Amino acid sequence: MGKFVIVADATCDLNEAFQTKYDVRIIPGHIVLPDKSDNLSYPRWELFTREEFYADLKKNPSGYTTSPANVEEFTKEFEIHAAQGVDILVMTISSGISGAFGFASVAAQNVGKKYPGVKIRCIDSLRFGPGFGLMVVHAAMLRDEGKTLDEVAEWLENNKNRFRQAGWLDDLSFVAKKGRITHPKAFFGTLAGIKPIGEFDYNGLTTVLGKVKGAKAAYSLLIHYIEQTIEDPSEQIIFIAQTNRLPQAEEYKKLIEERFHPKEIYINDVFPACGVNIGPGLMAAYYIGKPISEDLSVEKGIVDTYLNAEGK
Repeated sequence: MGKFVIVADATCDLNEAFQTKYDVRIIPGHIVLPDKSDNLSYPRWELFTREEFYADLKKNPSGYTTSPANVEEFTKEFEIHAAQGVDILVMTISSGISGAFGFASVAAQNVGKKYPGVKIRCIDSLRFGPGFGLMVVHAAMLRDEGKTLDEVAEWLENNKNRFRQAGWLDDLSFVAKKGRITHPKAFFGTLAGIKPIGEFDYNGLTTVLGKVKGAKAAYSLLIHYIEQTIEDPSEQIIFIAQTNRLPQAEEYKKLIEERFHPKEIYINDVFPACGVNIGPGLMAAYYIGKPISEDLSVEKGIVDTYLNAEGK
């Protein structure tokens, strides 16, 4: 079997160093700026710095919009590889919040008809940002182990629900407005000092599991939550995402290292393709754990039991 190419859309938030290390192709989306210009959006800082972007986004949240690569753009990328007889594993942001998977699937069908000898598999990650990026990294590692495209695709389908999130978002108004979270929960983010704790759900959205007052209490709950849900922590690659919350991410990284001693742990930026819809204030860890319960009852139970024991 020949080595296949992995193509991921820009919302995976894998920076150029990770792209090179894991040999991943990124297909950009689009970002419309407040000046109404439409720009390609890659997981890198080129139009502005992280600080500039999130500062302006906070002041002008409705001034930025994003969209995924369209069918024609996916088709163009696929044909580059198909023309060389190279099979393609395509990974996209959750279909629950974007049309990228649908566009990629149409493009794959079209290219497949033109190049019938080339296999193209599309995977709906049901994740976004560094949670999606971590899934891409695992796909690349399996490929490096010699797994075939079908074997990797099947592993992803069987294990995507084990890719977890443990973190907080200071202001939920961005994700509520963009449909990334249940809207009634957004009021949590308007209360001073409140840290809403979120996890991925079965639909690829984020659900609030509970809330605590202050960063110290939030760190304590998050470490407990990871402890209850992670598997084989010493063998894990853990990503910590932050949207202009670098000091908090560094503190979280230190606490995770001290408690779990993971194989690797990295602090990752959330670039504009996802950042527009998340906003400033995200600080979260991403890792592989036990399968997420369908109604999040297990996860809510972990949080409720902890908060009750702590008298929160």
